[in-house]
Amino acid sequence: MLEELRADPTIEFLDNWPAQRAELAALRPAPHPDVISEPRHWAYYPWRRAAVSILGPRGFRAVRLDRNRNLITAAEQQRLSRLRVGVIGLSVGHAIAHILAQEGLCGRLRLTDFDELELSNLNRVPATVFDLGLNKATLAARRIAELDPYLPVEVLDRGITTNSVDGFLEGLDIVVEVCDSLDAKVLIRQAARARRIPVLMATGDRGTLDVERFDLEPHRPVLHGLLGDVDFAALSGLSSEDKVPYALRMMEGAHLSPRMAASLVEVGTSLSTWPQLVPDIAQGAALVAEAVRRIGLGEELSSGRIRADIAQDLDAITEPPAHRPSSERAHPEPTEPGPQDAVGRVITAAVRAPSGGNMQPWQVSLSDHAVTIALAPEYTSTMDVSYRASAVAVGAAAFNARVAAAAGGILGPLRFEAGDERTPLRAVLRLGDVTDAELARLYEAMLARETNRHRGKRVSLPDDLPDDAVAALHAAAQREGACLHLLTEPTVVADVANILAESDRIRYLTPHLHAEMISEVRWPGEPNQDDGIDVNSLELKPADLMKLDVLRRGDVMAHLAAWDAGTALGTDTRERVQAGGCVAVISVQGQALTDYARGGSAVEAVWILAQQAGLAVQPISPVFLYAHDRADLEKLSAPYASALHELQQRFRNLLATSAGESLALVLRFASAPATSVRSRRRPAPTSTLLA
Repeated sequence: MLEELRADPTIEFLDNWPAQRAELAALRPAPHPDVISEPRHWAYYPWRRAAVSILGPRGFRAVRLDRNRNLITAAEQQRLSRLRVGVIGLSVGHAIAHILAQEGLCGRLRLTDFDELELSNLNRVPATVFDLGLNKATLAARRIAELDPYLPVEVLDRGITTNSVDGFLEGLDIVVEVCDSLDAKVLIRQAARARRIPVLMATGDRGTLDVERFDLEPHRPVLHGLLGDVDFAALSGLSSEDKVPYALRMMEGAHLSPRMAASLVEVGTSLSTWPQLVPDIAQGAALVAEAVRRIGLGEELSSGRIRADIAQDLDAITEPPAHRPSSERAHPEPTEPGPQDAVGRVITAAVRAPSGGNMQPWQVSLSDHAVTIALAPEYTSTMDVSYRASAVAVGAAAFNARVAAAAGGILGPLRFEAGDERTPLRAVLRLGDVTDAELARLYEAMLARETNRHRGKRVSLPDDLPDDAVAALHAAAQREGACLHLLTEPTVVADVANILAESDRIRYLTPHLHAEMISEVRWPGEPNQDDGIDVNSLELKPADLMKLDVLRRGDVMAHLAAWDAGTALGTDTRERVQAGGCVAVISVQGQALTDYARGGSAVEAVWILAQQAGLAVQPISPVFLYAHDRADLEKLSAPYASALHELQQRFRNLLATSAGESLALVLRFASAPATSVRSRRRPAPTSTLLA
C-alpha cells in the first residue's frame, strides 16, 4: 500500500517522525523500551492527498496525551480508553466529539447526522469553505482522524430514525444527544433507557447541561419528566405548532437568558431559527467532557440539569484578595522588660525552650522552693507519640531553668519524675545555692538560642567547627546522660537528607499529619497567638512562600497521595540538609519519658553551644522519630507504616544505634545569617503569682 502511494506524484508525504520519537524518549517517567522501539507508522488521508508519519499506537498515545497528566492520570486514561460514546447531531456535537477525542476520554466514537455543512453553520462549526456540502458527521470524523488516526470513529450519515436508533445505540456506554428534533430527542431517550445507557445533552444558552443516568435509574422519565407523559409516538403525530409548548417546557423558558428568550419570539419573523454562539458551544462541550469523564471513571454524577452561566459569573466579578506580603510579621517582638528577680528569670528561661511546632507542652509552677515543669497532654499531636516529643521539650525547658538558676545563684538538684495520665512527666528543680560556673556562663547564649531555618552554606570542618568545639558538643551531651552522633561525611549526609525528605513527603501525604503541620504555621493578620511557627521564620524565598498556598491544601495532598506522587514535597528538606552538610542526632539509652527528658536536656545543651560557636541550628523531626514499634508507625500513618519502618531502619543503621537507644532529636547545622524572626512564647507566669 505504501509503495503504491509513494508512486503517486500527487500524494504528499510529511515525515516528522524523528521529532516525535525524541518527544517520546524525553517523557517522564521514561517509556518502556518496547514502546520506544515501535516502528514508524504512516497515516494516509485521501481527502488531503497526503500521508503523515506517526509513532506506533502506544507511543503516539503516550506523547499525545502526556500533557493531560495528572489532571487525568495514566491509569484513568487507560480506563477511559475502553469507553464507547455516541454523538447525535454534529453541529453542536462537532465540538463535543472533537474534545472527547482530543482529551482521550473514549476509545471509540460513533457519530450520526443527516445534514450537510452550510455557510450559515460556519459561525459555530470549526470548518472552512472547503468543507461546504460535506456531511457533518463525516466532517467531524475527518477532523478527529487528523487529530488521532488510531481512534476508531464510525459514521452514520442518515441521522436517527425508528429504523436506525437500535443499531446506533448497540454497544455504546454513553450517548450525547444534541440534535434539533424534539421527536428524535424523545426517541433516543426511550431507546437508551431500555438499554440502560446514560444520555447527556448540552444547550448553548446559559451553559446548560442535562444528565439522565438511565444506567442507574432505568425507570426515570425522559427529559426529567418535563414533557409529562408524552412519548415518541404521540409527539411525532403533532404539528410543529403543537410541539412548541413541549419544546418550551423542555427548555424551561423561565430560565432562558433574556436575549435567547427574546430571540425565540422573533423566530419565524425576523429570524429563521434560534441563534447559537461558538463560545457557548465550546462551554457546552467542556461540560459534556467532564460528565463523560466522571461517568467513565465511576465518579459521582447524578441525574439533573445545571447551568454554568458565564455571563452571570462575569456580572459578579471581584478583585482577588491581596496576598499576604512575606515581609509582614505574624507577631511583633515583645518589648516588655524581662523579670528582675532570680526566680522569675528561671521561669522565663524554662518557657524559652524549644518544642515541636512551638506548642510549648508544659505547665510551670513554683512551690516549696522548687520550680516544677509538668508535661501538659493537651498540647500533644500525632507525631508526639506517647508524649515522647513533649518529654524532650520538658527536658530542654529543665536545662534552661538550670542555666538561669546557676546564673542567679539559686541552683539546686533536678530530677525527672514519671507521673500519671493527667501529668505523665515532671521536671522538678529544687532552688538552692549550688555553684556551677560552666552552666552560668551559658545564660546569655541560652536566651539567644533560636531556630534558624536559613538554608545557609556547608559547615566546613575544622574552619567553622574546630575540633575543640566538636569535643565540647560531645561532652555537653554526655553530661546530660546522652550521646551525640555528628554526621559530616557527604555520602552519609546525602543518605540522611533522602531519608528525611521521604519522611516529609509522607507527612504531607498523611491527612492528619498534614493538617497538624499546617495548623502550626502562623500567618500575618491571623489572631495574635504566642505559639506555633511564624511563617516568616521559615526563611522561604518569595516564590516558595507563594507555594505554601498550594501545599497547605488537603485536597491537593489527597490527589498526590492517590497518585503515589509528591516526591517534590521533600525537596526543600533534602536541599537544606545537603546545603549545611552537617547533621547532629542526640540519642539516649532507655525508652521511658524520663529518658527522653534527659535527651531533651542534651539537645538544648548541644544547640546552645553550637549556636554559640557560630552555627545556625534547625531541628528536624522525621515522622518515625518517636515510634518504638509497628503499632506506633500504624498510628502515625497506616498507609505508609511499612515505608516509615524502612526509613527508620535505614536511619538507625546510619547512626549504628544500639538496642534500647532512643532518638531525642535531629539537628541540622549550617553557616547562615541571623534569623528574620524569633519564635514567640506564651507569657511566662510571674514568680509572684506562682508564689
